Amino acid sequence: MELIGDTGTSVVWVGEQGVRYYAHGRPLTHSSQLLTTQAALVSNVRTRADVARRMYAMRFPSEDISQLSIQQLRGREGSRIRGIYRRLSKETGVPWEGREYDPENYDSGTPVNKSLTAAHTCLYGVVHSVIVALGCSPGLGFVHTGHERSFVYDIADLYKAEITIPVAFQIAAKAAETDDIGAITRRAVRDVIADNRVLVKAVLDIRSLLLEKEDDIDVDIVQLWDDKHGFLNSGVNYASDSEDEADLTEGYGEIQ
Repeated sequence: MELIGDTGTSVVWVGEQGVRYYAHGRPLTHSSQLLTTQAALVSNVRTRADVARRMYAMRFPSEDISQLSIQQLRGREGSRIRGIYRRLSKETGVPWEGREYDPENYDSGTPVNKSLTAAHTCLYGVVHSVIVALGCSPGLGFVHTGHERSFVYDIADLYKAEITIPVAFQIAAKAAETDDIGAITRRAVRDVIADNRVLVKAVLDIRSLLLEKEDDIDVDIVQLWDDKHGFLNSGVNYASDSEDEADLTEGYGEIQ
């Protein structure tokens, strides 16, 4: 671990193909650019709504949703997901009576609900790994809020309709009652995520949501923040020639 730290190597502990996130060390980038941008965007009501709107727009690429409120978009998204459930139920022959999930009793769910839970968990693991690798905060969500993985849920929701929901219905249609649906689902989602290059897609989507333009992120740049001038170069002594050490340290002993 000392060698890893000394060489600046990034480590993220994940399952096969990233479908389980366990822990991480340092991000792949040494820059805080994405993190500070994320924090600034989520801390302002207008910019937070803008990012949330763009997240919803990614689900409706052929529709103009610019005039819809966040509340209307949330309802539109709910209708879209219900429609996907109904369509897949009809296509696969799997009965669908709604999403039911008891985190304290996984085995109590129907086969398709158990498969959905396992599939979504895999997707969360991949997305969580990408977020921490980029140096972003998993907890600063734009649509979701209040949870340490709010941003994970935001990004994962972009891919459920294409990745995890179809896989879950396909597995539920083929699996027997004695099969380990969770294990079968995890392997299937692992392969679909790899085939669809979800890791790459998540990186590009996060960057496009947080950055105004696709500029390269500066690395190993340390600057000083200034309330009037923005950012200043570090490693520079900004004392004027007229200021002596006594003036600069006046009161220091009292503060300590």
